[in-house]
Amino acid sequence: MDLDYKKSIISYYDNTRLDYRLLWYRNNYNSVHFGFYDDQVTSHKEALLNLNKVLATNGEVQSGDVILDAGCGRGGSSIWLAENYDVRVEGITLVPHQVEKAKKLASKKQLSSKVTFSEQDYCNTNFEDQSFTLIWACESMCHAMRKIDFYKEAYRLLKPGGRLVCADYIRTDRPLTAEGEALLHSWLDGWSIKDIDTYEEHEKNVKDAGFTSFKLDDITKFTEPSLSHLHSMSNKLWGLGTFLRKIGLRNDVNHGNHLASIKQYEALENKLWYYGLLVLKKEE
Repeated sequence: MDLDYKKSIISYYDNTRLDYRLLWYRNNYNSVHFGFYDDQVTSHKEALLNLNKVLATNGEVQSGDVILDAGCGRGGSSIWLAENYDVRVEGITLVPHQVEKAKKLASKKQLSSKVTFSEQDYCNTNFEDQSFTLIWACESMCHAMRKIDFYKEAYRLLKPGGRLVCADYIRTDRPLTAEGEALLHSWLDGWSIKDIDTYEEHEKNVKDAGFTSFKLDDITKFTEPSLSHLHSMSNKLWGLGTFLRKIGLRNDVNHGNHLASIKQYEALENKLWYYGLLVLKKEE
């Protein structure tokens, strides 16, 4: 990964950790992702955990799995998997403070024998070939500069018959109109995401990496309440955030994250992207 881009990702998560903790997950499993709303969900907290359940179901998590949580953040999904299944999990992230927080949470929950964390790039890991039965990527592949590099490494790391499950953002077209590209990147830039790919680009990259299966579904209708919640909350706090920036209590990264949290939903309303669920399987 380009060093400057890596630094920008680390800076983003370093500077916005308080925002996430206060406004999004609070003490709820450190879930740095959107929620999945279905008939069984009645709250933000339940929706955050429910996305883990949806990924686990679609990834066919089973006893004995060895799972790579690729872009694990603060370890929320890794620890949830270790608590709910008889599995072993390796969580990796570029961000040192996230590794530290994830390790502390695993230790607190007495799960250190089942889940471990390290600072690594999911496009270039130090794991041996065919180390995992499942690769899990929840809103993390978006940060890959070239998505094919993620898929190639995933293919190398998966055992024959292994699965990959991914929840992420999918652009609807390339190119969009000039106005569309500007709106899309007013969101992506604020979250330190270089770009997102189309369905067709993902499909080509998957095949070029060696996978023969490809399933990518639009699940926006289930995540839209969570996306809308972030937009509404960010709009309500915009005036306060702008004031705090003026007096030096928030910096440009905080401000960019705040603006992006508004623009992501505007871009969604303009049909520039959708929320996708991707499932792959490596041939036996």
